[in-house]
Amino acid sequence: MAVKDRDRFSTATRIRIIGEQTAARVYRSQTKRQARRSRLTGRAALLAMVLCSLVVALAYPIRQYVAQRAEIADLQQEQRETRQRVEDLRDLKARWQDDAYAEQQIRLRLHYVMPGETGFVVVDPEAAEQTRAEAGAADRPWYRNVWDGVDKADAAARRQ
Repeated sequence: MAVKDRDRFSTATRIRIIGEQTAARVYRSQTKRQARRSRLTGRAALLAMVLCSLVVALAYPIRQYVAQRAEIADLQQEQRETRQRVEDLRDLKARWQDDAYAEQQIRLRLHYVMPGETGFVVVDPEAAEQTRAEAGAADRPWYRNVWDGVDKADAAARRQ
């Protein structure tokens, strides 16, 4: 037994055992890597190719779908606004059918008075100053002056 113990603890024997263990570890890791590579490479490539094909095939239709949904939402909003505008115009038309409203607007916009009434026009001093500042109206053709007067009257009516 002494020879076996001596052999067992000798440096050469230890180095041989360590070398065999290291070689076994290296062989196992290489076979595992090769097994993994050979098993996953084909499948991974096929899966990647299928996924890329799906992305390419579906990218344009999905983009079109999203764009159409946005356009539909915009058109629905425009439709709601148009319906509201139509309702407002119907209300305005109904108001103009009433003689009292029409008379009120005629008095307000055209400064008409009923027979026997006295009409007064109050002039805003600031507006009068602006009118004097625009005294260059004499240099323009008469129809421009008339049209400017219509525009000013319309703007004043809108403010009220």
